[in-house]
Amino acid sequence: MILKSGVRILTPMEYDAIRDAANKHYHQIMLDAALYTGMRYVELRRLQEHPEWFQKERRAIYLPPEAQLKKERRFKDRYVYLSNIGMYAIQYFLTLKERLPSIQAWNRNLKRWAEKVGLDPTGISAKTTRKTWESWLVVSFPDKVPLICMNQGHTEITSMNHYMQLPFSKTEREEIKERTAGWMGL
Repeated sequence: MILKSGVRILTPMEYDAIRDAANKHYHQIMLDAALYTGMRYVELRRLQEHPEWFQKERRAIYLPPEAQLKKERRFKDRYVYLSNIGMYAIQYFLTLKERLPSIQAWNRNLKRWAEKVGLDPTGISAKTTRKTWESWLVVSFPDKVPLICMNQGHTEITSMNHYMQLPFSKTEREEIKERTAGWMGL
């Protein structure tokens, strides 16, 4: 198990297992959107209210200042760039009639799905997908850490402290690189 600051970082296999445990298709779509954007949960909820923030031609989501409620945020606004899989995930997400549940309900769902497939739910929360995605980006694009930080709304120090040198296996790293392919057009 990979834990950073009390939050679980998932391997691709663990993510797939949790995703498969979500019986409802719309929960799987929500989970994909949360992972493949790396957005904060509140930002993802606000995106559902403002689908115009998705800029398909730019392969990005523009988050204006009102999208972010975090007081200590590093940037007033930012662009969230999407991978190839992220493009599909967000387009499906924006067609959903169902709305993201409260963060408390989402956290309970994530833990329940993890337990259902035999994973220890320690550290699994709404933050898991965000931290997992940033970790995967750092594995795939170690030379692009400043861009990854801006994408996530973090400083390089935050990224170095939390996301670099995580113990993914060689097989996991190869799978991660496939899933992040196309991020920022790379």
